[in-house]
Amino acid sequence: MPEFTGGAIGGDLLAAVPFGDIVNYITPLTASLFVVALLFTVFAIISRPEKQLDIVFGTEAIYTKEVTPDELRFRRFMAVACGIATMGAMVSGDIFNFTLFVSLIGITIIGIVAAVKNQHVLNAAFQYGIVAMTATVPLFAGAAITLATTGTLSIWELSAGAGVPLIAKLLLLLGVMGEGIAPFYAAKTELFRAPGAPYVILIHVSSLLMFLRVVEILLAV
Repeated sequence: MPEFTGGAIGGDLLAAVPFGDIVNYITPLTASLFVVALLFTVFAIISRPEKQLDIVFGTEAIYTKEVTPDELRFRRFMAVACGIATMGAMVSGDIFNFTLFVSLIGITIIGIVAAVKNQHVLNAAFQYGIVAMTATVPLFAGAAITLATTGTLSIWELSAGAGVPLIAKLLLLLGVMGEGIAPFYAAKTELFRAPGAPYVILIHVSSLLMFLRVVEILLAV
């Protein structure tokens, strides 16, 4: 097994768990990202949903948005699934597993708001879903090109200088962008009109952590 050289990006190696040529590793950066995802997941489990108020300008009317128990259970489940997928993406040691976790994050983000009975939110979720599903094409294409040209998907092996093609890196970045990073992030704006924080907050947190992790991977390989 070659020496780990990705530490220049994420810091010194703290731990490594090899599975064949796939080595799941932890650095100060990935550990920090994992802890942030874990904290927000626990926060989503133990917290109660917010109650939004809509004020009609020019009148004294105020509408309260209630979260029903069935909606609460489903959205909490999807939020926890999103948190687990995010934690998996943060410590994944190979590019294929990373792309799988990123795709799962996109699916769970749709699920977090899918139970909201609001036309604007559901329309935004539909549009975001189209972008997220389309983004899986360049995402997995980047992983396929990496495997075809280097013979491995292990980030540990690739960090030793296997020579990942630039087109593979660009496709991976484009795929992750489609799952929730600007400019496609604008499609998610209406999602935040959905009541029920902190479940909605997890959408933003997972997108931010995805971005930091893919930058670390692309700089390491």
